[in-house]
This record gives sequence, C-alpha cells and structure tokens, in this order.
Amino acid sequence: MLAGMTSEPEQQIGVGSPDAFQRLWTPHRMAYIQGENKPSGSAAGDGCPFCEIPAKSDEDGLVVARGAHVYAVLNLYPYNGGHLMVVPFRHVADYTDLTDAETVELADFTKRAMTALRAASGAHGFNIGMNQGDAAGAGIAAHLHQHLVPRWGGDTNFMPVIGHTKVLPQLLADTRRLIAAAWPAD
Repeated sequence: MLAGMTSEPEQQIGVGSPDAFQRLWTPHRMAYIQGENKPSGSAAGDGCPFCEIPAKSDEDGLVVARGAHVYAVLNLYPYNGGHLMVVPFRHVADYTDLTDAETVELADFTKRAMTALRAASGAHGFNIGMNQGDAAGAGIAAHLHQHLVPRWGGDTNFMPVIGHTKVLPQLLADTRRLIAAAWPAD
C-alpha cells in the first residue's frame, strides 16, 4: 500500500457505488485525451506536431537524433520511460508511401534507438510498431510514426495492473538527454 493511503474505500458522493480503489489523479493526461497537439487536418501544415517538431531545438522538441529522412523523438504521452518514435520528416501517412531511402533510414533509426535505449536505461526488451490509420488507433494518422517502447522484466507491477497508473521516474528532458548521449554514431 502506498504511504498515506488507507485500506478504507474513499467517500464517493454522487458517483455511483463506492469501491476500494484509491485514485492517483493525472490531470496532465487530459491534454492527450482531449486531443491537444492533434492536427486539425490531414495535410502538412494543418497543425501536425510531427511537421513542427523539426523546426524546434532538440531540447524543446524532445528530439533525440536527426537523420537525412527521419528523426527520433520522445513521446509526450509515454507508455514507459524512454518511449520514443521514429518519424519521417516528410508528411506521409502510409508506410507503403515511404521512399526506399526513408524506409531504410527508419529501419536504421529503429536499430539505433534500441541500442541507445539499452545503453541509457538497460531495457530488456521492446514493443515496436506503428498504427496505420484512425481505425488502427493512430493518434496522428496523417503523419506516419513508429513507436519504440522499452520494457524491463517486472515492469508490469501493481500500479498499471491494479492501479491503472504508469509511474514515470524521470522528466522527459532528462530522458532525452540520456538517450541522445547514448545514440550510436553513424
């Protein structure tokens, strides 16, 4: 049990039947739920954050590394510490629309990201993938991006399973700095 918590159900007036859950409020997640930073349309320049990030400094954009065709950036709404994405600079929605050079560099950056995350955080494994289209769960379907989520043995504990809460022990700026420092050279 967390410090300061009791085993007594909290008083819930007007919200249905009381339960035994303690609540860890995460109001910052509401920005994601309400679509903050979600593009207004499907074209480049319609507020696409993946098109805007490259114009920022690496620190302000949370960019870990830049290539000729793609860049690696930390996810603002991570599933785990170190969750990053490999994103083409070009505004393209579908994997089959990538050029050969973009496809090769996306694969190379995925390998480099794995190497950097292992060095920076001791990751034991990874969930890697991309959601293609709204129906597949893509938060920003108009601009392709591949997720790399580092995993550790035992990283699923009572917080996400029972508490439905992720605990991220490090600020994004600090995570970006550590991964960027561990990024393998060309």
